[in-house]
Amino acid sequence: MSIKVGDALPDATFMEMTANGPEPRTTADVFAGKTVALFAVPGAYTPTCSARHLPGYVDHLDELKAKGVDEVVCTSVNDVFVMGAWGKSAGADGKVRMLADGNGAFAKALGLELDASGFGMGQRSQRYSMIVKNGKVAELNVEQGGEFKVSAADYMLGQL
Repeated sequence: MSIKVGDALPDATFMEMTANGPEPRTTADVFAGKTVALFAVPGAYTPTCSARHLPGYVDHLDELKAKGVDEVVCTSVNDVFVMGAWGKSAGADGKVRMLADGNGAFAKALGLELDASGFGMGQRSQRYSMIVKNGKVAELNVEQGGEFKVSAADYMLGQL
């Protein structure tokens, strides 16, 4: 069963690339006491994720913050080195927090995992976005297979 509006995020640990190298971050570290725009992608550097999804959040960062978002977070079932490099190459460094869910534990705990084995990608995360207020899901937008609409930054802006 997948997470729903009103639920608290499950306890999980992400990895984040910092100036000191990879560092763990818990859901409490990231979401407690804040309003966070969280979005997940099936894979860093994949076409839709790189051309539209991440850039949309970078482009709309100021608008999201003006509507009460404290932080924008991207997660994917990729390792911390890939997430760090993707953030830098996409111009998201210092704008969108890039958190690696390397083993897919967070995606699985949310009930939003995706079996992309047919594409040679193994277990991944579904494409989704959510507004998280103090660790609880306030809005949840899960894409249907192959779509890109409700998880986009401009859609989220309409929810704030």
